[in-house]
Amino acid sequence: MEADDTQPRFEIMPVAIIVLALATALIHIYLAVPDTMVAFYLNGAGYIALLIALYWQRLARWQRLARIGLIGYTLLTIVLWVLIGEQTQIAYLDKLIEVLLVLALLWEWRTAMQTASTQDSVQ
Repeated sequence: MEADDTQPRFEIMPVAIIVLALATALIHIYLAVPDTMVAFYLNGAGYIALLIALYWQRLARWQRLARIGLIGYTLLTIVLWVLIGEQTQIAYLDKLIEVLLVLALLWEWRTAMQTASTQDSVQ
């Protein structure tokens, strides 16, 4: 009996990306609360918006752009932290999460490109 290709497959990388992006978003929102730091609220909201753009089926045709945007957004957040951020334990934890997020996004992008090229060569 052959595997049914029409069945949705569970993939770990999108789950990892969602967990990592939500973790960094929640950390930024949490850090914004005591001092009402608008930039941190916006940073958290940006992660959530880009995550929705990446995986919401209605925006599937923009997935590549959303992935690039989320990678760039995350890298910008890291660079800004290096330049002007506080060197706290939670900041280091968040930067680790963000680096893992970028790596996961790059891995998923590479896999998507390989899958697309394999499908093109079959057709």
